[in-house]
Amino acid sequence: MRALIVYESMFGNTEEIARAVAKGLLPYLPVGLVEVGYAPRELPDDVELLVVGGPTHGFGMSRPGTRDTAAKQAGSSLVSRGQGLREWLRLLPPPRHEVSVAAFDTRFDKPRWLTGSAARGAARVLQQHGYRLVSEPVSFYVSSTSGPLAEGQQERARDWGAAVGAAAASRRRQPS
Repeated sequence: MRALIVYESMFGNTEEIARAVAKGLLPYLPVGLVEVGYAPRELPDDVELLVVGGPTHGFGMSRPGTRDTAAKQAGSSLVSRGQGLREWLRLLPPPRHEVSVAAFDTRFDKPRWLTGSAARGAARVLQQHGYRLVSEPVSFYVSSTSGPLAEGQQERARDWGAAVGAAAASRRRQPS
């Protein structure tokens, strides 16, 4: 069994967080890391933990218009070029087996009511599809639209990944 992290990233900040989360998960499960444009349409049978992450755009998950704006700003350094997390999650079928999930985003370090949260929207969609959260959605902070990450965010992400891994492992040990 393994974990799969699916991320969307415009400027590379969310990708950095996804890599840090993967490091935190590694003591608990083997980890696959994939940019959303290359994510599988259905979860493979060996995935028992799905972690999704994306940037917060316009109070939630990115949309085609917000991705176009980010692409113009990023130029040739754009990371995610195709579909976004919103579209991938919408098409993700319900789990064929028990799969734990967690969601994260990147955004400005301001009150959530001012910025919104892609992670909260992603978690809501996953729950609607029948997945079970093992962690509340979490945000990691950037210092500006294009980054860099705010100080200490990679360490926070690694620690959060470890907590998510521990929660998934604990759930695995619980009798059904």
